[in-house]
Amino acid sequence: MARYTGSSCKLCRREKQKLFLKGNKCLSEKCPLEKRNYPPGQHGLSKRSKFSEYGVQLREKQKVKRIYGVIETQFRNLFEKASSQKGVTGENLIKLLERRFDNVVYRLGFAPSRKAARQLVTHGHFLINGTNVNIPSYLVNPGDVITLKENSKKLDMIHKSLGRSRDSVYNWLAIDKATLSGTFLQMPAREDVPLNANEQLIVELYSK
Repeated sequence: MARYTGSSCKLCRREKQKLFLKGNKCLSEKCPLEKRNYPPGQHGLSKRSKFSEYGVQLREKQKVKRIYGVIETQFRNLFEKASSQKGVTGENLIKLLERRFDNVVYRLGFAPSRKAARQLVTHGHFLINGTNVNIPSYLVNPGDVITLKENSKKLDMIHKSLGRSRDSVYNWLAIDKATLSGTFLQMPAREDVPLNANEQLIVELYSK
C-alpha cells in the first residue's frame, strides 16, 4: 500500500475531528473542519445509521494511523510488537508510536507537523547520538540525544517551528533551543500522551 498523498484536511473531515496534520493551519480559521464538520464526498451530508461495532473499531484504527502517518503494514507490525511485550497491549502500541523518530522530532518542536518531521528525517537533517539516521520509523530509546547537522541549523522551518513551541515540551522529552538538541528521557506514560483515542478498540479489532 502506497503512502497517502491526497488532501490532509479530507482525512480530518473523515474522522470529524482535528488530527493536526497541517501544523498551524489546524489552529487557524483556515481549517476546513471549522465550517465543514462532515465527511468529504457527495454523501458527506447524508444521514447515516450508527456504525456497527466493527465500524467503530475500524474508524479508531484509521484515525490513529492517520495521526501518526503510518501505513497499514507498519501499523500492524507495531501492534504485533506491542502484543508481544509485557503490559497492556494498547498502551504499548501508543508508546511505540510515540518512539518513532519522526514523531519525536515533531514532539520536540523541530517541525510543525509529523509530515514535515518525516520529510526532515528522510532528508538526513538529524543525528541520533552523533550518528546519521534517516529512517522515520526508527524507534528512539531512552537516553538518545537528537541533534541537527551543522548545515541544517539554518533551516527557517525549524527555527519558526521552535519559535512557536514551548520550552518545556513533554515530561519524557527535553529540548535545548540554544544548541538545537533534544533528549528522549524516558518512556511516556499513556496518560501523559495528548492523544484523543481509545486504543482498546484497536486491540479488539486486531483480536478478531
